[in-house]
Amino acid sequence: ILKCTAAPLMATPRLEPLAVGFLAGSVAAAVGIHAFYSLVARPDKARQPAADKHEASSSTEKTRLPRTDSKSKFAFSAHMAARMMDVETLNPSRIVDEDEEERRSVTVRVPATSANMGPGFDSIGMALDMWSEFTVERADKFEIINEGDGAEDIPCDETNLIHVACKRAYEMSGKPMPPLRYKCINRIPYARGLGSSSAAIVGGIIAGLVLSGHRMQVWGAEEVLQLAADIEGHPDNVAPAIYGGIQLGIKDERWISERVNLPAGLQVVIFIPNVIGKTSDARNVLPGKYSIQECVYNIGRIAWLVNALATNNLGQLRLGTADCLHQPQRGAGPYKHMQPMIDAAVAAGACCCYLSGAGPSVLAITSGASGDIFAQREKERVDRDVADAMIAAATSVGLKGQVVITEPIITGAYVAHAEPAFSRGLVKYKNL
Repeated sequence: ILKCTAAPLMATPRLEPLAVGFLAGSVAAAVGIHAFYSLVARPDKARQPAADKHEASSSTEKTRLPRTDSKSKFAFSAHMAARMMDVETLNPSRIVDEDEEERRSVTVRVPATSANMGPGFDSIGMALDMWSEFTVERADKFEIINEGDGAEDIPCDETNLIHVACKRAYEMSGKPMPPLRYKCINRIPYARGLGSSSAAIVGGIIAGLVLSGHRMQVWGAEEVLQLAADIEGHPDNVAPAIYGGIQLGIKDERWISERVNLPAGLQVVIFIPNVIGKTSDARNVLPGKYSIQECVYNIGRIAWLVNALATNNLGQLRLGTADCLHQPQRGAGPYKHMQPMIDAAVAAGACCCYLSGAGPSVLAITSGASGDIFAQREKERVDRDVADAMIAAATSVGLKGQVVITEPIITGAYVAHAEPAFSRGLVKYKNL
């Protein structure tokens, strides 16, 4: 700074050497003060990696389209985990109580999810634009009211998963759980392989956290995911229900999830049978052991699937969603409609087609959507052709049902309403 500043000043005849020295000394003092502030007064900022400084400078871009680059996400996650460790262990004086005030009622909306996506058994899933809504409020006595799909079959006692999950959230908060009234509007088809149970679990956890005024750590811990996956037993539905988009989930020392790129312009065409399918029944037809060849087949296909999504290579999705660990067994067992419907959907122009979750729903992915589809020419897309082909395939095997055309959704569960509201003064949260 001194070299760059002093040269032109010395070349200016109007400034005396004394003035130049005074200005240079002022600049040096300012630099010293900034360094002292960074290292002593704000130690957490001084340790921020350069990658995160760059990411902060492009916050507008990140808001517009979330980054899916795994290296940058890993770096940011590691940085946030380090920040949390610093706050909680190395610098106790900086601990901030994250508990909010307790609330009287909360409404949570949770998306449907499609798990497995072919070969990713119990490890990958996608959020869909189809939402269930759960309102939980303090009451004089315990009560569950079910409306919508499966209302007659879903339990209204304390075995209901929304109550089980809400209770776990209260246990984590360390506060006693009051009597609660649950109103469940189930728009996700019940027991059809579209994540209705995961929606109840995620909705119950979020509702319990909001009502108790308790918050949980995300970066470096994914504490909400830990609760949800422990109840569900696997992360393929609950991870996209929490975070949205397409999520990979594994368990190491804890449950871990990573977002997979979601190409633009995708639609999903879902054939939903009129009959329900129990996950336990669908798992009972699976063998206890698999051959090396079968395992290698699926390892290659899941890698192919993730690469096709990451590179927006939709032409490779058909190979990427092939499977030999669960779909052939379920197609030969309870779901005779599965393979004829997959073949029909692909022949009609779908990018791929697979059994959604444990079934019985079958989901096809199509492309070409842009903007609102009802303002777009139908011949630019094949979703209606695929829907008709799937219905014809179902009819050929004597299966009744309906087709729903929707799209993947990049956002997960969210609080739609709360009392008291989160918005205060001049700071407003959307719809809250």
